[in-house]
Amino acid sequence: MTTKGKNLLTLLEKDLGPMSFAGFLRGARASKDLSQADMARMLGIARSTLCDIEKGRHIVSPALAAKIAKACGLSVKIAVSAALQDQLDKAHIKMRVAMVA
Repeated sequence: MTTKGKNLLTLLEKDLGPMSFAGFLRGARASKDLSQADMARMLGIARSTLCDIEKGRHIVSPALAAKIAKACGLSVKIAVSAALQDQLDKAHIKMRVAMVA
């Protein structure tokens, strides 16, 4: 997951700010041109739950992040990394998650 030697996630964060699972999911949904209701149906969750995840009000576990990514055909590595980073940030632990191939 590199672009000319640079990590794709690093490049995205440079342009968009720190990656969160909320941002990842919101961006993925928009790129697939799905409404919240459509994506919620696809995932088998309530639209309000999806809204809470996208707004960062609901932090998902790495397992749920992987399940959502697989169901949507998204990168499991990025989804799980973002979910782990969200958990560290919520716990005020000043560490960064790094993806390894």
